[in-house]
Amino acid sequence: MEVYLDNSATTCVFDEVAELMKVLMCEDYGNPSSLHRKGMKAETHVRYAKEVLAGILKVNEKEIFFTSGGTESDNLALIGCALANQRRGKHLITTQVEHPAILQTMKYLESLGFIVSYLPVDKSGRIRLEDLESTITPETILVSIMHTNNEVGSQQPIAEAGALIKRKNPNILFHVDAVQGFGKAKILPKKMNIDLLSVSGHKIHGPKGIGFLYVGEKVKINPINYGGGQQTGLRSGTENVPGIAGMAKAAQMLYGKLDEDVAHLYKCKEHFVEGLKKLEGVTVNGLLPDGSCTEGTAPHVVSASFAGVRSEVLLHTLEDAGIYVSAGSACSAHKPQPSATLKAMGADKAILESTIRFSFSVFTTMEELDYTLKILYDKIPMLRKYTRKA
Repeated sequence: MEVYLDNSATTCVFDEVAELMKVLMCEDYGNPSSLHRKGMKAETHVRYAKEVLAGILKVNEKEIFFTSGGTESDNLALIGCALANQRRGKHLITTQVEHPAILQTMKYLESLGFIVSYLPVDKSGRIRLEDLESTITPETILVSIMHTNNEVGSQQPIAEAGALIKRKNPNILFHVDAVQGFGKAKILPKKMNIDLLSVSGHKIHGPKGIGFLYVGEKVKINPINYGGGQQTGLRSGTENVPGIAGMAKAAQMLYGKLDEDVAHLYKCKEHFVEGLKKLEGVTVNGLLPDGSCTEGTAPHVVSASFAGVRSEVLLHTLEDAGIYVSAGSACSAHKPQPSATLKAMGADKAILESTIRFSFSVFTTMEELDYTLKILYDKIPMLRKYTRKA
């Protein structure tokens, strides 16, 4: 049996998405900036994709800008807004558990003279709103908080944070990295006081190399790349029409039955977590203080630490059994280092060295999870004996 449980890294593309993209690559392949019929046909697909995504978020189509993915969306949001608003102040706020696309961009902005505050998190990986409130200063121009953590699945109190920020200062911009949250939750920027929202296509059964950034119409933002002036000059470059249409199709399919899919994912998560708890020496990370793993945590992510077994060893043991998982964020998988998220949550060295991330999709079945649990029950005791002898 082959079991793919690394959906936080990337997802398989829906068949309907692949079929649509084939048409756009082989038939409706015109440049959307061209004035002839081929170009106009391609532009129609781009406009329709904006309609779909804007409809899901309940925003204006003019507020959707296509990018090459979540990383570019994060960079454009942070750098573009920091540079455009620096006359009002140079203080930025984020959290200690953000994706590297945020943390590394913040480090770059620090090199330009901006001051960045990194909010701590509790043992469940969530910020404290009182910390956010006390960190905001008259110099604060932007706050960036992720919706769902990519490693442990903790979900931040986004709506509450947005309300707090705007209450303190309506001019502070609020950016949300929703790469792991979009497609798994209802996110309404206008209602939640979100000014900028980053999304990636390949996390939602769309293609790689495509994403979008929601930018509120009143947001002051500079472009960070220059060229032919496409997308009102904010993001120049010929639009990736197959990717754009494919991402919108995937989003449309997910949000067409969101409640059903989320219920399935939570059912899978509860079942799997209960199975993990039967194993001695297993710590499930990112649970709520009461030990629950439903509302307030991502429906599709389970982070577990297996005492006495190194992450890489267990990853390859599972791979030998046809089970694909991750030892952390896939975005830094070729540069093994302790998880910044787990460290911020107060995890000790033993936890840092023995953590595996399991992440589900709409295609995940109970049969697959039971098979994975069986392999874990069989292999963990053996691996621990081997580790002790070594």
